[in-house]
Amino acid sequence: MSEIDRSRAARAEARTRIEEVAARLFAERGFAGTTIGEIAAEAGLSKPMLYRHFDSKQELHLALLERHRDELAAAPVRELLHGEGDLDARMTAMYDAWFGYVESHPYTWRMMFRDTTGDAQVQAFHHELQRRQRETDMALLREFVPGLPEAELEPLGEAIRSALYGLALWWLDRPEQPRELLVATMTRITRGLISTVEGPNADGPNAEGPNAEGRNAEGPNAEGPGATSTGTPDAPGPSGASPSGAAGGTD
Repeated sequence: MSEIDRSRAARAEARTRIEEVAARLFAERGFAGTTIGEIAAEAGLSKPMLYRHFDSKQELHLALLERHRDELAAAPVRELLHGEGDLDARMTAMYDAWFGYVESHPYTWRMMFRDTTGDAQVQAFHHELQRRQRETDMALLREFVPGLPEAELEPLGEAIRSALYGLALWWLDRPEQPRELLVATMTRITRGLISTVEGPNADGPNAEGPNAEGRNAEGPNAEGPGATSTGTPDAPGPSGASPSGAAGGTD
């Protein structure tokens, strides 16, 4: 390895260490209760060394939000749009990917779901992430549940976003609860939403297998090829992730 390569590797390792320490301290102490000096000391660096990577505490905080926003966005949407199995299986895999990321980054998500900065720029960033989250959920609802009234799409997108973040906050305070419980809860919520949509398009344009034809004639719990164990038709749910990721708490 050349001297340049070694220098780049050392710089990348130091930046990663800074971000990991900062995420933990921000989550434990809040933005105001954490100093650059404390972050540098726990990362094993001097303050001047830390400032080579980030110009300020605010810049470091925003960098963490952006990084984890982008990482969280990818896996859930990929599972829904390109995963294996029918739409119901992909919906479950999507929520499992979302909560799996939260589980593996608990300090980061306490920081991201609970804005403690009081900083106007950071707060604006959170609000923008939430807006983009809703828009992504709305787009997925339009594609997979075309029977929904247009006027209901935004509040439904917000309901799904709020449910995901609320469950994540609940879980972060109860880490003994299994991830499968959270996945099953969000899947049930989404199935319940889908079951209220009547008409031939309720399963979405990409539904696989036979539709539960005439299912409304026999009631919502009728058994059939399109029914699940909960008595609702197989159907996709909107992603908890988005290009904006899942940053910030509920408004």
